[in-house]
Order: sequence, then structure tokens, then C-alpha cells
Amino acid sequence: MRLAAKSLRLLWAVILGTVTALLDLVFVLTTLPFAGQPRVLGAARRLAVLEARRLRLDPAALGLHADRTDRQELRYLATRAPVGVLGGLVVALLGIGIGVAVVLTWSWGRGLPVDGMLPSLPLLAYACLAGLVLLFLNLSGLVGVHALEQRLAVRMLGPDPTEALQRRITELTESRAGVLAAVDSERRRIERDLHDGLQQRLVALSMLVGRARRGRPELLAQVHEQAQQALVELREVAWRVYPSGLDSLGLADALAGVAERAGVPVKVVCDLSARLPATVETAAYFVVSEAVTNAAKHSRATAVTVEVRERDTMVIVCIQDDGVGGADAASGGLSGLARRVAALDGRFTVTSPLGGPTTIVAELACG
Repeated sequence: MRLAAKSLRLLWAVILGTVTALLDLVFVLTTLPFAGQPRVLGAARRLAVLEARRLRLDPAALGLHADRTDRQELRYLATRAPVGVLGGLVVALLGIGIGVAVVLTWSWGRGLPVDGMLPSLPLLAYACLAGLVLLFLNLSGLVGVHALEQRLAVRMLGPDPTEALQRRITELTESRAGVLAAVDSERRRIERDLHDGLQQRLVALSMLVGRARRGRPELLAQVHEQAQQALVELREVAWRVYPSGLDSLGLADALAGVAERAGVPVKVVCDLSARLPATVETAAYFVVSEAVTNAAKHSRATAVTVEVRERDTMVIVCIQDDGVGGADAASGGLSGLARRVAALDGRFTVTSPLGGPTTIVAELACG
């Protein structure tokens, strides 16, 4: 069923490409004397965006999200016309083949001759074999035309390979620097948690033990309570460094733990078909944990919704609260999350207008 649906989508894309190729050619010929006008270039860009979406390509990745003055869209629209016509010829041959098959089946099924030929076993075997071979060649032609159109769009509209490589090197350099900065920031936070929390409690515990040893046995209950609180704080610090339950329990249960420890009501929806790679699970966990912590501490939120869903080869993590908004994406916690997500070739966005709501979305590649 899925293969049939995919084949129908491919057939429709090629048919539509034939029609739009002719329309694009008419547009190019009509606007050729005004090729340098901004309106013409804008219209050409919009047509190129439609073609990219028909081919299931990302217009932003092809550089169609911004104004360009190199007239590359016009060149693309003119160049793709022959490919569109080729697709139309392939579709026409497919239609002719289906028509011939219908005529043969209808006539020979009723015992009528076709071109003076009555059905016989050798003739039926020849017709079936020839039909299957031609059908295979025709379907291969459809796939080839679609792939050729995609390659043409990427080649003519996409960035120069050298520029793309240079941009990728720059992104990796920035990502590596961001990861190092995030690690240093995390180390400083752990040191601060240990110094300001656990260390002070252990000092107080040591003083209580000393006083109890000097003849104050009634302080042993306080010693026990302080020791229990120190263990709780140590467990919290260790959990912030790395949630050990993530490996054994999985992302859904780990996020449920975040909801239980949060200071506000948190609704978690984790719709995943299988376990994610460990690096993706860890990044998703820390995004949710930091976002929920920020909502509880700074946004005066009364409810938080966490959704983790799959979309193609991506995992989408969305956290939304009903707080006052105004979250700064450049702040230490959120910028650290952005660097963590960027290290996995993901995208991280924060939308937080004054008055709320605050929505944090992390898109993580897992395939």
C-alpha cells in the first residue's frame, strides 16, 4: 500500500512537472525583456519555490528564502523545460501502454481479434512478457525523470559546492567552540552547586558530629537528617551531570521524572516508536529539563506542556509554558542548549513574546 501511494505521488509529481515546465517556459519567454526587474525576479523565485516543494526539496536549503540578483531562478525555469517535456513523453508512453493493455484484455477476453490476431497461449505469453518489460522501463523512466529534476534543481539553485563546504567547515568550527563553551559552563555550574550547596551542608554536618562527640547525643537526629539531605543534594547534582536512569528507563520515564521534580504541573507526551540513539536521548532530556526549570523559576508559569514526536528522520521536542514570556535565547542556559543541539546538526528555536507563551523547539536528527 505504501509503495502504491509513493508511486502515485511520483506519477503526479512528473505530470505536474510537465504542465509547470510549459508554464515556466511561457513565463521566461514573456518576461525576457524585463529579466532584471525586481518584480520579475521575485516572481521567478516564487515559481522556483513551488518547483522545489513539488520535488520535496527544502527551498531554504536551496537559497530561495532570500532575494538574489544572479537571475539563477530564471535560468533554472528555462533549463527545466526540456526535462519537463521528457517527463510528459514518459507519462504519455505509460498512458498508451495502459490503453493497449486495456484494449487487448477487453477484446481477447471476449474472444475478439485485435489486428486480425486471436488470443493463443504463445501470443498471450509474448504480450504479457513484453508488457511487463515495457512497464518496467516506463516506471524506471519516471523515477529517472524525477531524480533528474531534483538534481537539476539542486545544481542550479543550490549553493556552490565549494561555498557549501566552506560554510559547513565554519558551522563545525562554531559548533565545536560552542560545545567546549557549554562543557566549561556546565563544569562551572557543577562546581557552584557543590560549593554553595553540598559543601556547606557537609561542613554543617561535620560541626554537628563534633558537637555530638563532645557530649551532645541529642544532636544525632540532626546529624542523620543533615546526612540524608546531603545525599539528596548529591543525587540531584549527579543527575544534572548525567541522568543515569536515562540508560535503563528510557526517555519517556526520564522525562516523567523531570515532571515529578518540577515546581509546576508538567504534561509530558512522548510519542516514539523506538528507542533513540543515546546522544539524541541525552540532548532531548537536557532540553526538556532546562526548559522546565526555567519555566518554574523565571516565567511564573502555572502549566508546562512537553511533546516529543517523530517526523521523518527528525525528533521534534517542543516545550511550551503559559508564563509571562520574555525569555532571552542568548541567556546562559538557553544558549548552552542551542550549542548542544547544534552539535548534533539540529535546530533550536525560542519564541517568547512579552506576555507569553514561551515555546522552545529542538529538532534533532536521528537517522
